[in-house]
Amino acid sequence: MALSLTAAFSHLSLPSTSTSTSTSKLHWLPLVARRADRLALSASAASAVEPVEPDAPAEDEVEVDDVVVAVEDELSGLALRKYVKQRLPGGFAAQRITATGRRKTAIARVVLQEGNGRVFINFRDAKEYLQGNPMWMEYCKVPLVTLGFENSYDVFVKVHGGGLSGQAQAICLGVARALVKISTTNKVPLRSEGLLTRDTRIVERKKAGLKKARKRPQFSKR
Repeated sequence: MALSLTAAFSHLSLPSTSTSTSTSKLHWLPLVARRADRLALSASAASAVEPVEPDAPAEDEVEVDDVVVAVEDELSGLALRKYVKQRLPGGFAAQRITATGRRKTAIARVVLQEGNGRVFINFRDAKEYLQGNPMWMEYCKVPLVTLGFENSYDVFVKVHGGGLSGQAQAICLGVARALVKISTTNKVPLRSEGLLTRDTRIVERKKAGLKKARKRPQFSKR
């Protein structure tokens, strides 16, 4: 009896295990195949959608002027001072196109050279020197913009005295006078815009016994 039970049990258990394993294998195989197909399809779609990067320009196609401008933009401090000195051999007095502009107590010596429209003030970039003030920076380029030369000349300035506002206006007069030295035909449009007229207004000096030029101390009768 015991032998018949064990034989029946073994007879019942073995087919169940074998069928479960076989059915599990048969059940997972299609899933694996389907996942592989999905991965292949997604990979092909991704390769088709990937944007094509433009070819990098050849070394011959890169313009030399762009490289020079990029190098000049990175200059600062001592490197910028050396660059300005290289552009002005012999100093400001030895240059060909020079002019002097004045406003209030500021005096600006201006030198023009062919370039791309950059402005250097006291061996520093104009934007840094003028603290990024757009109106003061515009003063330095008004004569050049009037004649359409904003990208034709570089401006080198040595200025002292007064404040930044007076210095910027002195630079404007100096640039206008230097453009007249380049060509006398530039005088008519600059004169019509009032850029060649020296503004003689200055602060009135203080008087003795007064607080300012005309402000008096309060009167006390007793």
